[in-house]
Amino acid sequence: MDDIAAAVRGHFPVFEHATYLNSCSYGALCIDVKAAIQEYIDTRIRVGSDWGHWVEQLEHFRILLARLLHCSTDDVSISSSVSESVNSLASALDFSGTRNTVVTTDFDFPTTSQIWLAQAHRGARVVRARTDTSGTRIAPGEFERLIDDRTLLVSIPLVCYRNGVLLDPAPIIRLCRERGALVLIDAYQGIGTRPLSMPELDADFLTAGCLKYLIGTAGIGFMYVRDAGHSLLQPYATGWFAQENIGSMDIYHHHPAPTARRFESGTPNVCGLYAASAGLAFLLETGIDAVSAHIEMLTTDIAARVSERGWQLATPTEPARHGAMMAIRCTDAPQLVRRLAADAIVVSDRDGNLRVSPHFYNNESDLDHLFDRLDAHAELLRTS
Repeated sequence: MDDIAAAVRGHFPVFEHATYLNSCSYGALCIDVKAAIQEYIDTRIRVGSDWGHWVEQLEHFRILLARLLHCSTDDVSISSSVSESVNSLASALDFSGTRNTVVTTDFDFPTTSQIWLAQAHRGARVVRARTDTSGTRIAPGEFERLIDDRTLLVSIPLVCYRNGVLLDPAPIIRLCRERGALVLIDAYQGIGTRPLSMPELDADFLTAGCLKYLIGTAGIGFMYVRDAGHSLLQPYATGWFAQENIGSMDIYHHHPAPTARRFESGTPNVCGLYAASAGLAFLLETGIDAVSAHIEMLTTDIAARVSERGWQLATPTEPARHGAMMAIRCTDAPQLVRRLAADAIVVSDRDGNLRVSPHFYNNESDLDHLFDRLDAHAELLRTS
């Protein structure tokens, strides 16, 4: 069970003093990422500025992302955050016609939901697919009901940040294809935990960032744009790195890149590129299939331990219905997080749930320590 963790754990110094189970909030720092950040700092000290190399660093990261997503580099845009990517996409959409509806969900992260709501002043009509009473399932009929000939785009998360529910995108994408709507997937809570092939998934857009399971850092996001070279979408939110030739420095013309780069904007976060490239390279070298299998073993173990104790999960137990995060229902989640922090266990809470999010560097001993301390604070956990 712990073969992968044994191989990689020494690269994550946080485990020298803490039990880290909070990758859904921020991935643990890898020494390879630390070294990459130091390399950037050393360059600043030694050279001052090295823009030629820094642009190469941007393109190197694009190549790594294309490997992760099994797509062309022409279909990958790089940004500072999911917010920047989605705002760029929103600027390219026309809400003035009859096809002006955006379908969102009860599982959305605030960023995507808020961005689409903000488009109301441009004519967007925003509707929402609701969960059932359990809060863990959106019935297929919800999307059948909402997606019609007025739907411009459907925006869905791959995994809900509050409870770890995995939303199967395949039937939603098929429905959108039948009814002429575009699809955006927010994969932030899933990217790096399971294989993703964009040609197989067939989504129009997918966005995520690097600070969680991709073990990079904040300040770097990205978006996949399906067949970007043939897409007619042109964003109005732009910048000099979105130009066909970023070296032209042309202030008299706007010539956006014919690739997904036209969804980029200004000067990239260079230090973040070093960190994100190092983290993603380390993850790809480990192997996404192996990482996914390891996470599934850990989350299955978590579900079993919760069940044995008669506590409540806010996350479905079937592996096909949840991501890498398991949410345990609490009577006072913030207090439980504080108590666990005092026990050198790093977790987080959302929506009244304790979020436990293992990654490939976690092992069974981490779960032993967590559940030993949860037993000690059992009065803060909801029972069945």
